[in-house]
Amino acid sequence: MKEQVKVIKLSGKFNAATSQEFRQKITPIISENVAKIVLVDFQNVTFMDSSGLGALVLAFKTLRAANIKLVVCSINEQVRILLELTNMDKVFEIFPSQEAFNQNLVSQN
Repeated sequence: MKEQVKVIKLSGKFNAATSQEFRQKITPIISENVAKIVLVDFQNVTFMDSSGLGALVLAFKTLRAANIKLVVCSINEQVRILLELTNMDKVFEIFPSQEAFNQNLVSQN
């Protein structure tokens, strides 16, 4: 059985101003039970601050409670450093690209 994957593409700055919009994308995924995995694609994100990180951690915990996995892909250097400084790089499964995630998913099935 192929896993159901919901991709959320972020862009620009992921901060206090944009984290609410991200949270609003998470809620229906849980309530409608539309996915087993949520892939957050950071390819077009230019900057993430602690508010964005907080929203990501909250989404991770909320999804995990609903038995949905959250994974991240295509992070830039600034986001990678933020995740490393906070040790969140140990918490999140991070893929270099969406293609790498898809290959990993195929190899597991």
